[in-house]
Amino acid sequence: MFPKDFLFGASMSGFQVEMGYAKGDTDANTDWFVWVREPENLINGVVSGHLPEYGVGYWYNFPTIHKLASDFGMNVLRTNIEWSRIFPNPTFDVKVGVERTESGIVSVRIDERALKQLDELASREAVEHYREIFSDMRKRGLKVFVNLIHFTLPVWLHDPIAVHRRQPTDKLGWASENSIIEFAKFAAYVVWKFDDLIDMYSTFNEPNVVSQMGYVMSVSGFPPGIFDTEKFFSSFVNQIVAHARAYDAMKKLTKKPIGLIYSASVYESTNGDVELEESVTHFMNFFFLDALHSGAMFFQTREDLAGRLDFIGLNYYTRTVIQRSPQELSFGPVSMNWSIVPGYGYACQPAGFSKDARPVSDFGWETYPEGLLKLLRAFSERYALPIYVTENGVADARDWLRPYHLVAHMYAVEKAIEEGVNVKGYLHWSIVDNYEWAKGYHMRFGLAETNYQTKSYTPRPSMYIFREIVKDLSTEKFRNYLQSPYQIWKQDV
Repeated sequence: MFPKDFLFGASMSGFQVEMGYAKGDTDANTDWFVWVREPENLINGVVSGHLPEYGVGYWYNFPTIHKLASDFGMNVLRTNIEWSRIFPNPTFDVKVGVERTESGIVSVRIDERALKQLDELASREAVEHYREIFSDMRKRGLKVFVNLIHFTLPVWLHDPIAVHRRQPTDKLGWASENSIIEFAKFAAYVVWKFDDLIDMYSTFNEPNVVSQMGYVMSVSGFPPGIFDTEKFFSSFVNQIVAHARAYDAMKKLTKKPIGLIYSASVYESTNGDVELEESVTHFMNFFFLDALHSGAMFFQTREDLAGRLDFIGLNYYTRTVIQRSPQELSFGPVSMNWSIVPGYGYACQPAGFSKDARPVSDFGWETYPEGLLKLLRAFSERYALPIYVTENGVADARDWLRPYHLVAHMYAVEKAIEEGVNVKGYLHWSIVDNYEWAKGYHMRFGLAETNYQTKSYTPRPSMYIFREIVKDLSTEKFRNYLQSPYQIWKQDV
């Protein structure tokens, strides 16, 4: 069973849900807003052509979604504060104490004077509106879980078009060390301004995805859409350091828990190549978090990074099946000697079945709930920190797969808890259909269906199952779904 204090809820992100209800809710100051309307991206089909300003409308319609959450048994919602809404203009001129060593930026000191200067630059309207949103959550008995960065950056910090076209620019996003300093300012300001309303914080959502999709998988639809191993590596490391510097700045102002949300997968080879599986797993799942847990990064230990995690947020969707590649690709101090095997994991034909006869989502992602249990065990053993499943869900417009997918993955969490893993919450992605980045409105992840014309949200059958599991604190009454009509749970793990 789930414990009585377990957190059941859903995750959202500002850019994906805020716009679309009425005039005044559009935020045009992010790199993603610019990216999804760039003609080159539209002509080449890199983005969907859908625009976020016709979306869910959460910015003004938040009471409706909060009521939906509480009506269906949720006790927590995760969203993020859009940096570009709070600071539509640069914060470079606010001076803070920065200490650098050969290792990089090891300290960013933000005093009361700096916070007051930031307050003068901040959008008063945005600050007050976010306070209204969080107050409404609390009024309805929902814990407020605030994430600071969910992919988007202010355009004054990242010009994705200039970077994509290899034009001279100092707006390099996470590929620039300057972003570390500006992010620490933003993080400290958020705590200073909102801490009375927030229960827990995460700095980043899926920083690994930002680096991989932006600088390696150049046709993924993620800005800046280039293949540049040097920028991949610098963005990856800069986000590690940015978390640590933000953590330090925030901890001077709050005692609330601060974690990081990471996208993880189970890496399995086609031929039982354990050495390959372990090496890929180490870099893809553990390298980033190891640095913030023990300070281990490459061949050194950085004390300025160690011990900067109060919890881990785990985002899990499916596995990744891999095989050795004949050639290695160098990423600075690391190399890639593997490739993805089609027909499994993220590499399936949409809305059918994988080569392992498992059902596949509208996105082409294989249902593999055993992977979540494997990851919960692995992360618990390695880090001994509280874990929240901060994203897990399925693109499924017809709700033909989601009921079974939901039961199987919540069963994996329940089983992990019964084994002694310290899992504190399960937050589904998502409560309503929303703007799925480069895929626009094509991919429907909501427990409730969004009508984008009327801005109404209709619970799908799977949402009623979610409520029953929450009420019972167990998946037991639905466990027949693990085997029928699809064999969702195949492995004895």
